[in-house]
Amino acid sequence: MPVRVQAEPFDFGAEAAAFAAGATSAGAVVTFLGVVRDDSGSLSRMEIEHYPGMTERALASIAAEATDRWHLLDALVIHRHGSLLPGEAIMMVATAARHRAEAFAAADFLMDYLKSRAPFWKKEFGADGAAWVAAKDSDEDALSRW
Repeated sequence: MPVRVQAEPFDFGAEAAAFAAGATSAGAVVTFLGVVRDDSGSLSRMEIEHYPGMTERALASIAAEATDRWHLLDALVIHRHGSLLPGEAIMMVATAARHRAEAFAAADFLMDYLKSRAPFWKKEFGADGAAWVAAKDSDEDALSRW
């Protein structure tokens, strides 16, 4: 269950291929890539902050919960921090399970957690200045189904 929090970009294709290659007894591998979205059309960059150590422990804990709950064979979580540009990869989740329903559900759970509870703080910089990204009710609603 690798969990990585890093500033450096990652190669989604290579990460997905390596993950799938290691999942030899899985019947399903699900991958998801999150990218920095420019909703306003004027986003110049996003800064993501976190507390080293605490963040990795929190992500490892939720990955372990997903693994136990959906009987995953493996899981991978990568999340970036630092300065990111629109369109850049911000995070990746991969899950491997014997059946697709478990792999999809676990990936969905992990993504909902990362969006609403993971200890990251995001600040957007654009033409109108800078602003912290506020939590959305829709993200909380998504997490409540678990």
